[in-house]
Amino acid sequence: MPPPVAATPSADRRWLSWLARLPLPVLRAAGWVFGAALYLLARRRRRIVAQNLALCFPEATAATRRRWTWETFKHFGQSFVDRVWLWHGPTELVERRVSVTGALEELASSGAVLHFVPHFYGMDAGWTRLTQSYPRAWWTFYAPQDNPAIDRWVWEGRQRFGAPVLVSKHDGLRSLVRGLRDGAALCLLPDMDLGARDSVFVPFFGVPAATVTTLPRLARAAGVPVVPWICRLVPGGYRVEVLPPWEGYPSGDDEADARYMNEQLEGYVRSMPGQYHWLHRRFKTRPEGEPPLYRD
Repeated sequence: MPPPVAATPSADRRWLSWLARLPLPVLRAAGWVFGAALYLLARRRRRIVAQNLALCFPEATAATRRRWTWETFKHFGQSFVDRVWLWHGPTELVERRVSVTGALEELASSGAVLHFVPHFYGMDAGWTRLTQSYPRAWWTFYAPQDNPAIDRWVWEGRQRFGAPVLVSKHDGLRSLVRGLRDGAALCLLPDMDLGARDSVFVPFFGVPAATVTTLPRLARAAGVPVVPWICRLVPGGYRVEVLPPWEGYPSGDDEADARYMNEQLEGYVRSMPGQYHWLHRRFKTRPEGEPPLYRD
């Protein structure tokens, strides 16, 4: 069921549809301004981004990490504003601005599949394009937003095409296994620190990180392949990159599989450090006896 909040007034929808038709450079400029405001005002989040980058890229110069910090906020702001045309613009505009490349045969398959989708800022664009152009039973988790109006907007936006199933993060894994066994394409985002429960400590950029084992457990329980996809912000919009299935995954060893997932993710992140969700305290949960890595 959708979040129990009032629907967005139709007048607001008309404004969003009008804004969605503005040229992309205008919208990207608005996102730049939004990101700059957050960069200046959200000091705590800026410190978190800087600490994450210092932990993960100690070899990078301070100037490079400062640039990546700014890019994190800029791309967050731009991807937020881009949701206006992704969710309210003409369908042909979405198709034109969001390209899909890579292992497209994996999208054409009708069999159940588990997609590993890391928290890059293009993920909503990728989800919108795939649910638009590849009709099948798409499933993913949904985490409610703090603001009720934003929550309603995001909930409805992510359901724009194809009537996908959004599963509450509180519903557990049984419904996901059932969905996979019924042929779903499930997009899973297990690269955040969700606490010690159901997690193992494996390296992420050389730092022990609490990593949930949901991905290998679901793949094993449903007997489905894991096919990653990532989505990049590019000057003309976005580019979805569908990657080949992970061979021999899962292995049956949850810790080894979580380690492999983080190793693969590191490679994706290194290709676009300023587009990953560093605003999150990825190393908040520490192994027993280790001191915290964030000041607050």
